[in-house]
Order: sequence, then C-alpha cells, then structure tokens
Amino acid sequence: MSQKPKGGHTALTVVLTILIVLMLAATAFLIYLCIDMVNKEAEVTPTQDSSLMLPTQSSVPETTVPETTVPPTTEAPEPERVVATASVGIIGDLLMHSPIFKNCQQADGTYNFESVFRYGKELFTSYDYAIANLETTFGGPSHPHIPNQAYCCPDELATSAKEAGFDMFQTINNHAGDSSGDGLIRTIETTRAAGLATLGTQLPGEKRYSVVDINGIKVGMVAYSWAFAISGNSFSLNGYGYIKDEGQANYFSKSNPDKLYNELKPILEGMKEDGAEVTMILIHWGEEYEIKENAAQDKMAQKLCDMGFDVIVGGHPHVVQPMALLQSTENPEHKAYCIYSLGNAVSNQRIGMFSRTSRYTESGVLFNATFEKYSDGKVYVAGIDAIPTWVNMHAKNGKREYNILPLLKDKEDQWKTDYDLTDGELSAAQDSYAKTMKIIGDGLTACQEELAQAKTDREAYYQNLAEHPELATQAQTQPVATVPEATQETTAAEAA
Repeated sequence: MSQKPKGGHTALTVVLTILIVLMLAATAFLIYLCIDMVNKEAEVTPTQDSSLMLPTQSSVPETTVPETTVPPTTEAPEPERVVATASVGIIGDLLMHSPIFKNCQQADGTYNFESVFRYGKELFTSYDYAIANLETTFGGPSHPHIPNQAYCCPDELATSAKEAGFDMFQTINNHAGDSSGDGLIRTIETTRAAGLATLGTQLPGEKRYSVVDINGIKVGMVAYSWAFAISGNSFSLNGYGYIKDEGQANYFSKSNPDKLYNELKPILEGMKEDGAEVTMILIHWGEEYEIKENAAQDKMAQKLCDMGFDVIVGGHPHVVQPMALLQSTENPEHKAYCIYSLGNAVSNQRIGMFSRTSRYTESGVLFNATFEKYSDGKVYVAGIDAIPTWVNMHAKNGKREYNILPLLKDKEDQWKTDYDLTDGELSAAQDSYAKTMKIIGDGLTACQEELAQAKTDREAYYQNLAEHPELATQAQTQPVATVPEATQETTAAEAA
C-alpha cells in the first residue's frame, strides 16, 4: 500500500494556522475600532463640566435671538451749574482837595481818613474786590499840594482805604503826574506798601495790565487816561510839567486815539495768555461837569466793545454820566456794559461853589459788576448794579467831615438815623439820589434786563443740553472807532 509524503501534510497545517491567527487579529482590531468610536462619541456629548463652549449670543444671527430692551435705570445728567462768583465794586474819584485832608489831620500831625469811608465800609467790604480812582498823588514832602494845580495827598489815605475794604487804586488819570515822574513812582510804591494793587501806572518793565484771580475767576483789568499833551517821548497828563515816557503810565491823546487801540490789542492778547476769562477797562475821558457823554466817548466805547471788552468804566468829568448797553458791530453775540462816568466819590466841590458844577459834583456812583463761572468752565457777566452816593460835608467836633454815603433806595427810611443826618442833609441826599437815577436809570435798566434774559436763556440751554446731550453747543462771546478831538478840560476847582 502506498503512503503520502510526510512533508506535505506539515506545510498545510502551518498555512491554516497562520490564516486563523490573521483572522483572529483582524477580528480583534475591528472590535477595538468599534469600542474606540463609542468612547469618542461619549466624549463630545456636552455635560455640565465640559470645557467646550456654546456659541455666544454675539455669534448667533440677530434674527434667531431677539434683543430685549431694558429701560434705563439712571437719571438724566445734571445741567451745568454756577461753581464760582466774583463781584467787583468800583467807586469814583477820590479827589483829595486840601480841606479834606486838613480836616483829617490828628493832634500828633498824622492823618486818618476813616471818616471819609466810615459809612461805606460795610458795602465796600461786601464786594470780592473793590477799586477806587486815586485822583491825587503820594508825592511826599518834596511835592506839596498846590490847590487847583498839583494834587498831592498824605500817604495815610492808602492805609485808610485798605482798612475800608479797598483792594486796588486806579492810579492813572489826569492828575497822576502832578508830583512829576518821581512822584508818579512814589505813588505806586506807597499804594503797594499799604497793601493795595495799582492799575494804570506801573514801574518800568512791568506789564500794563493785571489779571486778578477773584474766587477762581480770572478778571483781566487795564486802565488808561487821556493826556493833556505829548511831545516826542515825553507826556503831560495835566499840563503841569512833562514826564519822560518809560512805560510807567497808560495814556492816549484825544486827537490820536489810535495810540490807545494799538496798545490795547496786545494787552488783550496778553490778558488771554495769562488766563483772563472776562475783561474790563477803566478809562479817564470826556469833559468835566457834563452830565451827558460826548460823541468822542460814544465812539470810543463802541470801539472798546468791538475789541472785546466786557465792562467799560469811565471817569474824569467829576459828575455822573449815563450807563449804556453796547452791542459789538463785529460779533453780534458780544455785548459790553458801560458807565461813562462814576462822578466824585469824595471832593470839596460843593453846590453853588462855582457855576460849572451844575449841582452834580456832590454825587457819585458805586458801580458793581458780578461774574459767574459755570461747571463747563465758561464765565459770563451775570449782573450789573449802580448805587448812587453822596458826599455829606458837615461840621463835627470842631472840624468838617466829608462822608461818602451809599444811597440804597430800599434803606431810604434809615438814611437819617444811619448817617446821622439833619433834615436838610436828608433832603440833599434824596435830591442827589433823584438826580443820579435820572442820569443812569434807563441805561441801568437796559443792562439789567439784558443780563436777566441772558441768564434765563443760558439756564434753559444748559437744561436742554443735559436732557439732550447730542445737541451741539454754541459758545457765547463778547471791544472801537476814530474819536474826534475833544475840547480842553478846565482844571478842577478847589476851595481854599
């Protein structure tokens, strides 16, 4: 019997074994893949602890997720408000005739002018800043007072004025040079030594203006006076000697007002650079004893308004002149508030002393301008007032007193007792008040009505802006022409 070879059977067995192993391996791999896929599906199922983030609302189309309107929970912003107020009071001429200071001399030879300011002190000190026009000089012993020609007053006037509440003297006027050049400088130094600032005259090299910070409001101030004559580089303010011009006095010529305007332009620019938020000019002009301003003053006032000055305060006539509301011809938004003359604060020019006084030289005005700063930083002229004053000359303790009396109408029933007046003096005070108000009343009313309306409009604007902040803002802003030559002045009269 025949047999198959042994080697062939062994090879088949090996092949079958390999195939079986491969099939088992493939089956195991397929099982592994299935298990792995199941595990991955479980991992992508979102759970509370999953690190995968859902799409945010901003990534979802707006059409699929409507917005919910939430009513505002905050109130409308507050409107701009007043954060600072500054009041400036200005009184007329301290025309210091010799009878006034001789009656203020004390037993030891010194002087005390308390009686001059006694009844006005409470009002003067109520202003944040008070100014008086020094219509004399502090020339010292080398420059004696010469009646009707060269005025010089004892130094103690500056100390008494400071104690009465004044902060500044206007030291430029037609009598500022009566003690010559050295007296002009001495007047500046004496005034400052008493604690008062000076305006209108300055030491050589100093600025011609001042920017005064009053309660956080920066007020730019400058003062000028007409000059009697100009010759080359010298000037005469009152026809009494010439002074070499070293920049220590602010003056202009009536026949050449361009000198004033040309100097004021850089002065205004300098004020603004120094932070001035409102501006005022004190100016010595006009004709003596005339109760109405002349055409030259009108033209100058308009030019000053056009240049941008906010407040214009005049002096020199020794009588009160009208007030006026001026509107710029270059910027209709800008207005200026002007009084042409404050009259005398104190003098010895009495009714009946000589004809040209015309019964008005005993009267004056205490002028007051109030400024307000709002929380947006803007400053406005907020108020203008003018209080008539009267000089009561009367005998007391063997001497004469010259008292400046503020005539507040709402206190008229107290004038007699408060000021210790006789019936005749009370009548004179009432007459003075009536005459002054007849001169300034219409202009004062116009200024006050304009300012009241402007404040109403301003407050309404700020309220509307707070309620509608999308509205655009429009700032308010705010002074000139050729002046014909004015007639010569007559020197102020003085009783011996």
